Amino acid sequence: MPRSRREFLTYSSLGMLSAALEAASAQTPTQQPTPGAPPAFGTAPAAGPEVSSAAFAEAQKLVQVDLRPSDREEAAANWRMQMAPNYEFRVGPRKVALEETLAPATLWNPAQPGIVKQNNEPEKQASFVRSAGNEAPLPSSDDAIAYATVAQLSRWIESKALSSERLTNIYLDRLERFDPKLRCVITLTRDHALAQARQADEEIAAGHYRGPLHGIPWGAKDLLDTANIPTTYGAEPYRKRVPKTNSTVVARLDAAGAVLVAKLSLGALALNDVWFGGQTMNPWLLEEGSSGSSAGPGAAVSAGLVGFAMGSETEGSIVSPSMRCGVTGLRPTFGRVPRAGAMTLCWSLDKLGPMARSVEDTMLVLKAISGPDPGDLASMPGEISFRAGADVSGLRVGYFPGWMKETPATEVDRAALDAAKKLGMKLAEVSLPDWPYDCLNLILFSEAAAAFQELTLSRKVDQLRMQVPDAWPNVFRQSQFLSAVDFVQADRFRRKVAQEMARIFSQVDVLLVPSLRDEILTITNFTGHPALVLRAGFVQVSEARSDWAPDPKHPLPKFSPPRRVPHGVCLIGRLFEEGIIAQAGMALEAAFNVAGEHPPGF
Repeated sequence: MPRSRREFLTYSSLGMLSAALEAASAQTPTQQPTPGAPPAFGTAPAAGPEVSSAAFAEAQKLVQVDLRPSDREEAAANWRMQMAPNYEFRVGPRKVALEETLAPATLWNPAQPGIVKQNNEPEKQASFVRSAGNEAPLPSSDDAIAYATVAQLSRWIESKALSSERLTNIYLDRLERFDPKLRCVITLTRDHALAQARQADEEIAAGHYRGPLHGIPWGAKDLLDTANIPTTYGAEPYRKRVPKTNSTVVARLDAAGAVLVAKLSLGALALNDVWFGGQTMNPWLLEEGSSGSSAGPGAAVSAGLVGFAMGSETEGSIVSPSMRCGVTGLRPTFGRVPRAGAMTLCWSLDKLGPMARSVEDTMLVLKAISGPDPGDLASMPGEISFRAGADVSGLRVGYFPGWMKETPATEVDRAALDAAKKLGMKLAEVSLPDWPYDCLNLILFSEAAAAFQELTLSRKVDQLRMQVPDAWPNVFRQSQFLSAVDFVQADRFRRKVAQEMARIFSQVDVLLVPSLRDEILTITNFTGHPALVLRAGFVQVSEARSDWAPDPKHPLPKFSPPRRVPHGVCLIGRLFEEGIIAQAGMALEAAFNVAGEHPPGF
């Protein structure tokens, strides 16, 4: 009779104990091991439930292998002695607790061996040059101040034309006023923020100016630990979770003098835009979600509720909400920003990055948060080279001709190529093999299911609001049956894909691609390349957009006439060359001249 998972755990432990007792009682002097004989597979005490050939016949459908009946019989005969004991660390009497902060022993390194500089240029001294200050007067309207860029806000604060306390109150007021429409705030940190703002004003008045983030209010995606402030992952089982220490990124932003005003929403456990408080909405089109999983950061930055926000991306979670909400998002190179104290979804894919209202803003934030940290084994050293307003003529911009002619590319994407050419950049056609890049998701699903295995097997994952087939609960359960052999094969495929990207970047400096093209979104997340999304224009949509699989029972709203919404393009750069894509992005940003328009009603 089939047993439940809970019954399996119980019987596994009892089975091992009884098997061990049987083996001990049956031992005879003639069965003692011969001195010097090596251990052999398949000789461990029997463990786990009985497994039949029929069980293998059913299980092979899951992993798509085809065993002969005799193969299945042989596999079943010694499964309990050869394979089941390998699960002892999880279900046996000597179960080992794996701490949430424990990373895998194998680390993903996106760099290709032997490639130091892919374009054979000599190493340059790293330098970071922000744009020169201007004499723009402080607006009389609080709303106009709220929508200013960090680059501009920092100049007003540095010159004492604007106090951090006043700016913080502007954002706190807007967060309270507009959150009922957007559902982008999980925790408003009013008292904490005002204390930080007053401290910033005191330090600046005393001549201790820490830099361009000093006194700037910001919001954190609620998977970044904040000491004594709830960090909920947007998920029901973690609603009462209150960390004792700050994540590394939060600590670094504290050191830069930034002011935390809110913990912002994310799709539960970093998937899409639905959390335990509902769905976070797009300020430009309130009938649709803001996309995810950095849903709150996208909505809050777009609606002028924070100066900037911190998001995270595993496979699209900065790019997609930045695109939909019309903000600028920077997904750094894997390893550029340490993730210590951030929720782990996938050890070899997770990245933390800024979301803001201008390209330069994202670089100002990146400089403050980057650099190695002992809490993140994948974090790497590396200086950031960036020069605001640098000449981009001669920059080699690669593009995929076929992709620019078909969905999801639009006229805005094609116009971006023309704009790059007019700026003196050199366009170059590039190509990739026609491979099944989505197969790389086997790695994502495996790592994510491992990160939340306890939540899954304890059935606490059932508490999550979204229980549709494409939500985490079902994915986590399905992933328990993925093949370990195929995981290794997918990892090898990942290296092969990385080699192809190294080949492309030996020919070009930057790639300009449709932001949500599935292949490049998947490829560059798995190869670790940095991406910059910036608003490039506007398009018309006749139907609301969703991160979720279509559900005929809940059709998406349709619009007649169509609605006007922002549309962004994506620049991909070489590993650890965020400065190059930012310089190209600033030039394009000025050429597009569309970043200043704000969502109506906010």
